[in-house]
Amino acid sequence: MNKIILTIGVASSLLASPAEKDGTIVNSVERNKYLLSEALNNIQDMKEWMQSDVDKDNIITDLGEYYIEYLNETEDMLLEFSNTN
Repeated sequence: MNKIILTIGVASSLLASPAEKDGTIVNSVERNKYLLSEALNNIQDMKEWMQSDVDKDNIITDLGEYYIEYLNETEDMLLEFSNTN
């Protein structure tokens, strides 16, 4: 569950301010592309971890598959978002 919450947090960071912590203004389009790429990478990592947990019986198979299904849907939504911008 924490992994899914992390995914949502990373995805919401796409709305981050165009300024860095030191006050430097950055190109928000490039920053958003970077953040989107990182969010997609995080989701792919989480899917691998969850599949590993299912394979090792660290999580109930049905629950792990449920989480993977939602990660797949989230990944698809982010990909659709990236294709529209």
